[in-house]
Amino acid sequence: TDTPFWNPRFPDMTFCYDRDLMERAERAASAEGILLKRGVYIAFSGPSYETPAEIRMARILGATVVGMSTVPEVVTANAMGMRVCALSCVANYAAGMKEVRLTAEEVLSEMEKASERLIRLLKGLLREIG
Repeated sequence: TDTPFWNPRFPDMTFCYDRDLMERAERAASAEGILLKRGVYIAFSGPSYETPAEIRMARILGATVVGMSTVPEVVTANAMGMRVCALSCVANYAAGMKEVRLTAEEVLSEMEKASERLIRLLKGLLREIG
């Protein structure tokens, strides 16, 4: 059933990402000298990393990035009528793409390296929004 926080129960996701916000994010990134790439994000529930077979399936389905978050938040925000722009920071290669095991430490280390750029991008986006 519909609830005050989740209405409608089955939201249409056709236009869940706001084009204006995405364009503003791209302008902010350009002004900061940050490379942004558009792609297709596929989410798996986690909290485990994906298997090599799941990564192959995601690639067949057209995914360019895989993660455990973002999608549930986008669905919820869309259902609440919020404008949405999703930004992802790629922190590691997916399972089976390299001959090493994935670790949370690797992800955290890469996120730390990227945090300064992400902060600059978010500040630039906030300036764009005004």
